[in-house]
Amino acid sequence: MRSGGSGGSRAGALLWRAVLAVLLVCGIGLLPWLSRTDAALTVLRTRSADRDPTPGVLADIRARLGLDDGPLRLLGRWLAGLPRGDAGHSWISGSAVAPEVLGALGVSLLLMAVALLVALVTAAAVCARTLHLGARRRLAGRPAGGSGAAVLAALPEFLTASVLATVVGVQWGWLPALGWYGPQWTVLPALALGLPAGAVLGRLLDDQLPGAFAEPWALAAAARGLPGRTVARQALRRCVPGLLPNLGLFVVGLTGGSVAVEQVFDIPGLGRTTLRAAIAQDLPVLQACTLLLVALAAVTTAAARLTAGRLIGPALRDGALQSPHRPPPPPRPTVRRILPVAYGLLLTGVIMLGLPRDPLALDTAARLRAPSLTHPFGTDALGRDVLARVAHGALDTLLLALAVSALAWLAGVLLGCLPALSGPLVDTVNAVPPVLVALLVTAVQGGGAGTPVLAVAVVAWAPLATHTSALLRQERATLHLTATRALGAGRTYLLRSELLPAVLPSVTRHALLRLPGIALALASLGFLGLGAQPPSPEWGLLLAENQPYAERAPWAVLAPAAVLALLGALAVTAGGGRRGTRRRTAVTARARVDTPAAAPDQPVGVT
Repeated sequence: MRSGGSGGSRAGALLWRAVLAVLLVCGIGLLPWLSRTDAALTVLRTRSADRDPTPGVLADIRARLGLDDGPLRLLGRWLAGLPRGDAGHSWISGSAVAPEVLGALGVSLLLMAVALLVALVTAAAVCARTLHLGARRRLAGRPAGGSGAAVLAALPEFLTASVLATVVGVQWGWLPALGWYGPQWTVLPALALGLPAGAVLGRLLDDQLPGAFAEPWALAAAARGLPGRTVARQALRRCVPGLLPNLGLFVVGLTGGSVAVEQVFDIPGLGRTTLRAAIAQDLPVLQACTLLLVALAAVTTAAARLTAGRLIGPALRDGALQSPHRPPPPPRPTVRRILPVAYGLLLTGVIMLGLPRDPLALDTAARLRAPSLTHPFGTDALGRDVLARVAHGALDTLLLALAVSALAWLAGVLLGCLPALSGPLVDTVNAVPPVLVALLVTAVQGGGAGTPVLAVAVVAWAPLATHTSALLRQERATLHLTATRALGAGRTYLLRSELLPAVLPSVTRHALLRLPGIALALASLGFLGLGAQPPSPEWGLLLAENQPYAERAPWAVLAPAAVLALLGALAVTAGGGRRGTRRRTAVTARARVDTPAAAPDQPVGVT
């Protein structure tokens, strides 16, 4: 019966995934009609901006593309060719879509692989101290850190890419700065993509490791005298399964979502191809790119789930796991308590100091002035005070980031409790880069400040839902939950009193860690011209306006980047002290008392 139910569940999930993919592709196929624009005019402008859009020329383009047949026939013909490997022909170049898109996918996969290697090395560096202390049994009482990782995670990818290309590639000449002609061209863009991703993964792993080192198997192994590196290796293996789904999201995001980095380094990858196709309304190319990303998301999710099951072993099936959450530490030292206050006061001070200044006042005689008493953050290319623009832009950026983060946390927790519904939905949403969502929103309702907010909100909940679902899956397999269920506890009680208190602290810290990332996503869309328009002081627009002058006036781009990093440090340190509720601590303690110690050379759940 269990096998039949499991098979039915898998079939239902596969059907739901297929329905979502079809809806997404159909929605993209309706783009010209949803935007109420003339697709023939858009194609003409992309092909030849100087050619007059006469009625005869536009009619000829419509006839060649079959636009007069309507969206359903166009979509039907495109879908009919897919089983033969025919994805149609580009509306812009006229070339076959399949070779072009597969070539772009190969470029993006290579870049993703190198960036993922950088991310894994960065994650290892972030949690190296915790592993070292845990192996030496000196982890007890160590408060959560992570300020450095938060600052690294808050670095804008497009800004890091611009700095690496300008300094390392152009000024120093160590590595190629532009183009894509061999493996050496992957290093700088991989660093720009991998460093922030690795910081996030390392911080999440560092948050779980203390709980693994406090489990009975680790204590028994230490008492028996097993080498510390063996215990550390098994603790790492114990925590990795809960992060593999998020690692899968990073794989897809690094493949199709690295639009800004591909733009900076002139890389012909899938993200850049998708962006150009969306702008030009080249539907065959856009549909093929989206379908490939959805397929990649499905394969990556299946591989992550299979690998997690192999790492955990039969304990997940038999309900023999321990709760994989960090034990509550003693009161934090004074320095740790002061850090979030100091970061908050510094951020507030910057905003309050800049608010009385006029962010729009021009002074062409003071262009690109270095920081001084008159202009503490210097001036930009139009002589405007950078401090004033950062402060006035902070109000909108921070408020919007907080609002989107709160909604993403709520949606992530709710949908994470329904993995059968949210799993395929997460894969589909994650396969769509925020820039494409922004273009679709712009096409339907027009541009403006609300476009990036809606685009980021659509995708921001997916990592939190994945994290919630992965932690709940392990928490449902713990011994104390099995015992509580055997005593007659119902589903509502288990969810309210056992499951949610166990996973909410970790998911909340994850949401806080992603707060600057959401502000960064809003800024990225502004950098690509899909958000606020000049003369708005929105942070993404500030970075986009001043990026060409980064070599001559670095303060103009370092100021908003530094505030983003400060926001990341504030978010992590403010949430670092919350390590679970008192009730949760008591339940975990009872479970550990009632559970016999595992064999000292074999952790629970590891085969």
